Amino acid sequence: MAQVLVERELTEEGPRRVDGVRPGSAGGSGKAAVRSVKVNLAESPLTWLHARGHLNDRQFAAGERLRADWERAELAPSVTMRWDPVRIAGGEKDLTPGERQIAARRRFDGAIAAAGPGLADILWRVVCAGEGVPAAEKALAWPARSGKLVLELALDRVAGFYGVR
Repeated sequence: MAQVLVERELTEEGPRRVDGVRPGSAGGSGKAAVRSVKVNLAESPLTWLHARGHLNDRQFAAGERLRADWERAELAPSVTMRWDPVRIAGGEKDLTPGERQIAARRRFDGAIAAAGPGLADILWRVVCAGEGVPAAEKALAWPARSGKLVLELALDRVAGFYGVR
């Protein structure tokens, strides 16, 4: 699969999607020195499916919201103690970082519960773990080419939970 590389500004919260002046930047031109990182948009199985027309915009947005809550809640396995701060900027302004993490965990758990027990497996594997659909089908012992349909159903339910239109 071909890479789709784009430049993203690197902030304390992680890569920024929109170019522009960072808050609190100093200097005569109003722009501080900007660090950037190259991001491969083709890495996500959801991006791959969406780019080829297998997922509609609503399903893709719901999957990205679920993945963002997964990352905000820091649910990915880690081998050792992690001392780094949460890298995803949260929308809850009155909450502490720990409370934001707990809120993201509750949203993630609610979205998975809304999908249902039979659909949570494919959601976790493809959206959160980043497995491809064929690998997820094989791991779940499903027939070939059935995972895409089941993933679409699961993402529709998650979109309903998040209120994505």
